Amino acid sequence: MTIQPDELMTLAVEAAEDKKAMNLVTLNLRGISLIADYFVICHGNSETQVQAIATEIRKRAEERGARVRGLEGMDTARWVLLDLGDVVVHVFHRDDREYYNIERLWSDAKVVEKV
Repeated sequence: MTIQPDELMTLAVEAAEDKKAMNLVTLNLRGISLIADYFVICHGNSETQVQAIATEIRKRAEERGARVRGLEGMDTARWVLLDLGDVVVHVFHRDDREYYNIERLWSDAKVVEKV
């Protein structure tokens, strides 16, 4: 069973929200980049929360049969990158979110509005 990119993005957003992720933004990269269809970007207020958010997203993705292609940054929990193929999730520590400001780097992308 293959999970569609839109469904995978929604799953990641809901998992992050359930772990109280802050300032959650989803960027639609279709037609802008070949890296992924979506970037999901959020932050946690502590290393523990950052790890909890990333762990919950990974768990739900695996339960739905999505392949986790990469997981980086869990040891320091300052910027965790979770590669789900068509969806890439960035979970920042609040102190590092503004510094990297990846939303600005991808300013050509449209923000996905929550339905």
